[in-house]
Amino acid sequence: MKYPAISTIDQVISELAHFDTIIDVRSPSEYAEDHLPGAINCPVLNDEERVRVGTLYKQVGSFEAKRLGAGLVAMNISKHLATTLAQQPRQWRPLIYCWRGGNRSGSMAHILAKIGWPVTQLDGGYKAYRNLVNQQLTELVDGIQWRVLCGPTGSGKSRLLNCLEQMGEQVLDLEGLACHKGSVLGDIPSQKQPSQKYFETLLWEKLRTFDKTKKVYVEAESKKVGNLRVPESIMTNIRKAACISLEPSIEYRVQFLMEDYPHFIQQPEKLNQQLDYLTHLHGKEKIQQWKEWAHAGTIEKLVTDLLQLHYDPGYNKSIRRNFIQFPHATCINLARLTEENLQQAADFIRKNT
Repeated sequence: MKYPAISTIDQVISELAHFDTIIDVRSPSEYAEDHLPGAINCPVLNDEERVRVGTLYKQVGSFEAKRLGAGLVAMNISKHLATTLAQQPRQWRPLIYCWRGGNRSGSMAHILAKIGWPVTQLDGGYKAYRNLVNQQLTELVDGIQWRVLCGPTGSGKSRLLNCLEQMGEQVLDLEGLACHKGSVLGDIPSQKQPSQKYFETLLWEKLRTFDKTKKVYVEAESKKVGNLRVPESIMTNIRKAACISLEPSIEYRVQFLMEDYPHFIQQPEKLNQQLDYLTHLHGKEKIQQWKEWAHAGTIEKLVTDLLQLHYDPGYNKSIRRNFIQFPHATCINLARLTEENLQQAADFIRKNT
C-alpha cells in the first residue's frame, strides 16, 4: 500500500518545501553517498543489518530473510519514534523514501500513517530522484547567462564571487560546493569533499534557484575540482560564456595565497606531501628545493616560484584553449587584493558586464 497520492517524482520535487521533514530510511552509508536536499537519516536497517538480511536471502531464502528484516525494521522504527520523531505534532507532514520506494519506506510510511500523520511515500524512491537529477543537470543550464571570472591562482576569484553573492547577484561557487580550492594544494583540512553524487545534488539544488533573465557568475574551472568532476553540461556552457579577467600583481597574489593557505605554513610536512604530486612535472631536484624552502619557512619565495613555474604557465595555456571568449574578456586591474578593492571590483562587474 502506498501512502498517499503523490505518484511522480516531479510532483514531489515541486512540493518539496511543503513537507515538514524529508526522511531517508536507507542505511547510513547510502545516505552519506547522496540524499534528497534537506533529508534526515532514520534508517530502518543499518549497514550491518542490511548485509545480514541480504546474506540470509541469498543463502537460505526470502521467507527467513523477510522475517529477520521485519523484526529489525520494527525495532528501528520504534527507536526513531522514541527519539528523533518523538516531539512531532499531529499535523506534521513527512515525506518518506528508500532506494526504490518499496519495503523499507513502505514499512515506515505504514506505521506513521497508522499513528495519524499525513505521510507521503515517494514512489520510485531515491532511484527516481537520481534519474531526475541526471536529466535536469543538462536541462537547467540551458539559457543561463553565465559570466566567468578568470584569473591566475591567487587572484581572488572565490572571494570576488562571495562579494557578488553578498550584493544579491546569482553565483555558482563550484569550489565552495566541492569543498576544495581547485588545485593540487587545494585540500581544505577541516572539510571532506562530498561524494560525486552529492556534489551533483548540490549543483542541481543551486541551479534550480536561478532566474534565467539575470546573470550567473561562476569561476573558470578545470573539469575536476579536487576528486570531483564538474558535469559536462556545465563545463560546455561556461566555456562558451563571456569572461572577466582579474589581473592583480604577483606580489599581492603571493601575499593573498599565504593568507589563504595558513595550514601549509603552519604544517610544512603536509605541504611537502602535496608537492610530491608535482615531481613528474618539475623533477626531483626542484621539488627537493621547494621542500627545503618550506621547512626553512621561506614561504614567500616558495609561493612565488610555484606561481611562476607551475601555476601561471598552466593557467595561461588552459584558459586560452578552453574559454573561447577569453581574448575578449573585460579586464579588471586589481591594485591590491583587499576587501575594499574586491568590493569595488564586484560593484563594477555587476554594473558593466
